[in-house]
Amino acid sequence: MRGDSFVPDYPNADVRVSPNTGERRGKGPVDILLLHYTGMKDGPSAEDWLCDPQSDVSCHYIVHEDGSIVQMAPESRRAWHAGKSFWKGETDINSRSIGIEIVNGGHDFGMPDFPEAQIAAVIALARDVSRRNTIQQERVLAHSDVAPGRKLDPGEKFPWKVLAEAGVGHWVPPSPVSRGRFLALGDRGQPVEALQSMLALYGYGTDVTGDFDEKTATRVAAFQRHFRPSRVDGVADSSTIETLHGLLAALPRYAV
Repeated sequence: MRGDSFVPDYPNADVRVSPNTGERRGKGPVDILLLHYTGMKDGPSAEDWLCDPQSDVSCHYIVHEDGSIVQMAPESRRAWHAGKSFWKGETDINSRSIGIEIVNGGHDFGMPDFPEAQIAAVIALARDVSRRNTIQQERVLAHSDVAPGRKLDPGEKFPWKVLAEAGVGHWVPPSPVSRGRFLALGDRGQPVEALQSMLALYGYGTDVTGDFDEKTATRVAAFQRHFRPSRVDGVADSSTIETLHGLLAALPRYAV
C-alpha cells in the first residue's frame, strides 16, 4: 500500500495521499459520482500532479490503464476535481461528489481508447462507490456535464453504454442521426425554449430564454458528448432532442 494515512474506502485500492483536500461544505449528501480523464501523457505524471501541493487539484480515485486503482483522498473529504461547475442548482459539486480520474490522454493526446481492464476496474469501483453512498444512476456524470465548454472529459470515446449495461449510469439508446429538423445558433422561439427547459430539467445549467445562443450550443454539445457521441456539434437535431426526451421519460418522476 502506498502510504498509511487512511484505510481505503474501496478495498482494492492502494493509497497515495494527496494534500489537496478539505472539509465538505454544506449539509447536502454526497450524491454525485463524477468521472474525468486525466488528460496527461501518462498515469505516473497524472498521479504526481494530483498529489502536488502546487497543483491545487486532486481526486478521490485514479484508475490506471492496467486497472490498478489508487485512492488519494478519503471519500469523507472534499477533493478538488470539479472546479467551477453546476448541476441541478448545485454549484459546489466538489462538496457533493466523489471524483474518479481515469488515466487517458484525452483530446490533447489523440483521444486513445480506454483499455478493457481499465473500464472493468472503473465499473467495479463505480458500483461500490454508488452502493455505499446511495448515488442514483442519473447522478453518475461526466466532468463535461457539470462544466460544459470549460471541460470535455471523459470525452466522446468514453464507453458510457458499456457502463450502463453493467449497471453504472443512466442511458438510453441514442436516436439515430438523420437529416430531420434541427435547432442551431440564431434560432429562437418556443421550440428552443422547450429544448432549454428539457436540458435544465435534466440538470444542465441552461437559461430558458427561447434564444439558441452560444451557451445553449455549449450545453447541447456537452449533452451529445455523453449521450449521443456519434456527432458532437452543438446542433440540436432530431436525434439529440429525441435522446434527451427519452432520458427524461426514463426517470419516473420526470415522465414526459
